[in-house]
Amino acid sequence: MVLQVQKSTYETKTQEIARQLLTATQENRSFFSSLRDQMRWDDKLLAWAMSNPGLRVQLFRFIDTLPALHSKPEIASHLQEYLGDETVELPAALKGMLNFANPDSMPGQVAATTVSTATETLAHKYIAGENIKQTLKTIERLRKEKMAFTVDLLGEAVITEAEAQYYLERYLELMQQLVEASQSWKPVPLIDEADGQPLPKVQVSVKLTAFYSQFDPLDAQGSEERVGNRIRLLLRRAKELGAAVHFDMEQYAYKDITLRILKKLLLEEEFRSRTDIGITIQAYLRDSEQDARDLIAWAKQRGYPITIRLVKGAYWDQETIKAAQKHWQQPVYNDKAATDANFEQLTELLLENYEYVYSAIGSHNVRSQAHAIAIAESLNVPRRCFEMQVLYGMGDKLASALVDRGYRVRVYCPYGELLPGMAYLIRRLLENTANSSFLRQNLENRPVEELIAAPIGKALEQGSRGAEEMINLNSPPLTNSPTSFSGAADTDYAVEEATQKSEQAFAAVRRQLGKTYLPLINGEYVDCKQLVDSVNPSQFNEVVGKVGLISVEQAQQAMEAAKAAFPGWRKTPVKQRADILRRAADLMEQRRAELSAWIVLEVGKPVREADAEVSEAIDFCRYYANDMERLDQGYNYDIPGETNRYIYQPRGIAVVISPWNFPLAIATGMTVAALVAGNCTLLKPAETSSVIAAKLTEVLVEAGIPKGVFQYVPGKGSQVGAYLVNHVDTHVIAFTGSQEVGCRIYAEAAVLKPGQKHMKRVIAEMGGKNAIIVDESADLDAAVVGVVQSAFGYSGQKCSACSRVIVHNAVYDIFVQRFVEATKSLNIGAAELPSTQVGPVIDASARDRIREYIEKGKAEAKVALSLEAPEDGYFVGATIFSEVSPDAIIAQQEIFGPVVAVIRVNDFQEALRVANCTNYALTGGLYSRTPSHIQQAQEEFEVGNVYINRNITGAIVARQPFGGFKLSGVGSKAGGPDYLLQFLEPRTVTENIQRQGFAPIEGAD
Repeated sequence: MVLQVQKSTYETKTQEIARQLLTATQENRSFFSSLRDQMRWDDKLLAWAMSNPGLRVQLFRFIDTLPALHSKPEIASHLQEYLGDETVELPAALKGMLNFANPDSMPGQVAATTVSTATETLAHKYIAGENIKQTLKTIERLRKEKMAFTVDLLGEAVITEAEAQYYLERYLELMQQLVEASQSWKPVPLIDEADGQPLPKVQVSVKLTAFYSQFDPLDAQGSEERVGNRIRLLLRRAKELGAAVHFDMEQYAYKDITLRILKKLLLEEEFRSRTDIGITIQAYLRDSEQDARDLIAWAKQRGYPITIRLVKGAYWDQETIKAAQKHWQQPVYNDKAATDANFEQLTELLLENYEYVYSAIGSHNVRSQAHAIAIAESLNVPRRCFEMQVLYGMGDKLASALVDRGYRVRVYCPYGELLPGMAYLIRRLLENTANSSFLRQNLENRPVEELIAAPIGKALEQGSRGAEEMINLNSPPLTNSPTSFSGAADTDYAVEEATQKSEQAFAAVRRQLGKTYLPLINGEYVDCKQLVDSVNPSQFNEVVGKVGLISVEQAQQAMEAAKAAFPGWRKTPVKQRADILRRAADLMEQRRAELSAWIVLEVGKPVREADAEVSEAIDFCRYYANDMERLDQGYNYDIPGETNRYIYQPRGIAVVISPWNFPLAIATGMTVAALVAGNCTLLKPAETSSVIAAKLTEVLVEAGIPKGVFQYVPGKGSQVGAYLVNHVDTHVIAFTGSQEVGCRIYAEAAVLKPGQKHMKRVIAEMGGKNAIIVDESADLDAAVVGVVQSAFGYSGQKCSACSRVIVHNAVYDIFVQRFVEATKSLNIGAAELPSTQVGPVIDASARDRIREYIEKGKAEAKVALSLEAPEDGYFVGATIFSEVSPDAIIAQQEIFGPVVAVIRVNDFQEALRVANCTNYALTGGLYSRTPSHIQQAQEEFEVGNVYINRNITGAIVARQPFGGFKLSGVGSKAGGPDYLLQFLEPRTVTENIQRQGFAPIEGAD
């Protein structure tokens, strides 16, 4: 009862204060409310954007591109491309401005100048200054208005260790400059002291990820060590200067590790008594209340308060999209009212614990701030223990109203150059123009009762809705999909339990190292004369397992067993076959961490990539199970008096020859596709990954695959592989590997053997020489990160890996410089170490071959980077060549290792010609913000999988069916709607259903 009365008191007081604040903020509301002639261009741009969703998207994309454009004709051209689309409604004034035929013309230059000026003006609304001089001027103005500040450096998304060190140095310099300037500031009692105690005049806001370029929750210990050292330096200097430091919160993936690092560090004796430090909580996160309670409990233990800045959160779109793509639970509330309600609950929680934590209430919502004041006044919270915060340019009138009521207000002031600040600007524009934005609703003259109403009572319940109810993802639903399919979720290593489970799995697998794995023939494991060691590429004296290799005689036994099992398997109902695949998928999910560990240890694939491979194997099982059930329905083409059925039947015996680089996923995909289609299947894996194939065998046997239907037949490729390919009873050969072997298989399979009554079907994926184009409009931050991931993920040993980067001359030098620095920052080491981004190559033969190519490259091009590599495994240091000729050996031949050729071009047409000038056509990528370039690449880039503005590896089943053409392979794309057709023979069955001149007629009386 007491609690209810208290809540009622809070609400009554909140409504009263909110009305007063709203009255103060609604004066002179011309920013969005009309389009009077005296309005400035930046005002008109936002007003138009609010009235036209299509314009809003295109306009903000153009603004994002603007800093990368180097001339007025480029700006004019892009303005036309983005806003000239017929689907975008334009106001007459803006449409007239776009009416120029030549971007280099006078009207084009006028348009470019006008829009550039308007955008810069817009940026200055939200960015406190482009340099320290401008920022100090802004701060001094704020102090005259009795407002405190916190300064944030724009562009902290560091991708190199040099940038991380520079970030630290810039903050050390910034604090020094601010403190020196503060010596001349006149005291402002409202913000410089509270309850008789002085407050720091200077405060800076920092982000943990900017202190270490490889910040990663998977490598929690390594990240803590690298970040912790830089934070200590910052905090020590801040204490010397008398400045306060606040730690911002970023994407959800970094939340838990950020909190762990800060809690641990701030308990150290040196920092324990500091009360000038803050941490941020984001109310749009579902677990934010628990985080707040944990911080309060920690602060009690610490014995000294810290500040908790409460905000609603700035990455909603990004979080919802990532969770949807990863099939993870949504971390954020999907309903705006739910976030507002949670914000109020957290406000109450923090203010009720004012003895342990100081509260900084960050919001531009009048209701939210009024609610905080109502609680603070009701509880008599001391003024030192709370303050209100707004973003620069976002809550000016509200801030003034709060100051007038005698409250301490702090303005979050980003500063920096326009280019790194553009991402921040776009987030602010999205907030200002979103339908749910309080600022927009206020400026649209919504009724007062609506603006200050309590968040919907059921908001938290509504906020628990799933990803399927999300909106504003800017991506249409999948259309014309043959199956309803949802992929397996990768492990989220931001969750501490996931990393612990991974560590336990490695310990369990290590206890099994050195075991013997025998072939499975006709349901029995058989002894072999020859055993080979499969070793850990990260430490080649460590035997992962001993593998029995079959003889040709045993291969013949396997073929006979498959032939005998085929009649029964082909008649097995598709539903039963599909259910075996589904059980296999479930077993893989249960054994996910263990299977990942085997992949890491046997083929040297880093942990996160190994986990993604398990997801892919699971997806193949479930997708092909669904798809075969679809195909099993066949097609009806009936006419009166005649039925016509189009149906499928299995081909016979399939031989699967799988590679070592995706030892579980590709082996699974080819094998289960053949099996679910009704073919008996023999799996011959690469020797270096035969233990993992044995684990797949265990899964299929446990899932219920009948004897003889599936057989695990590791053996020498030159003997057993050739025997199986050439066997008269082989109907399908599914191969992934080198071009040389693939072409030989294709040729041998075409030869008709005595007694052979069918043509063999060959499915072959044979690699690529994959290119990423970086044009002059590219986001270089994204391009560098994407190229690094594509080139050096799994040490360049993916068929889809980037080995050529084709870069426009205008950005070539800066791209190469940042690419080199980012690559230098990668951690090279044993694949099982959580810090490792670049592990070993597969074996000594591969290592030596790659080194030979590096030597050839040194004779053809300039070595931009050649890293040292550890000696205790099959390691090759990442190597980058610059100024490479398009026809150089290293630009034409597949190297299959961490070697990249960077090629300079003068325009986009030349870039496409260079990209298409190899014999391969597997994957390719483009980083561009020019719509016409993106469209042309979609049409003319000769690759099976083209990726725009993202990395080119990591194709996902059903989402990005994978496979190429030219000499990259033959056959339909894996994980796509055509793949199973390769394992099936189509048949048409026609029946005349007339009898003595009559036929059944549906619906007859």
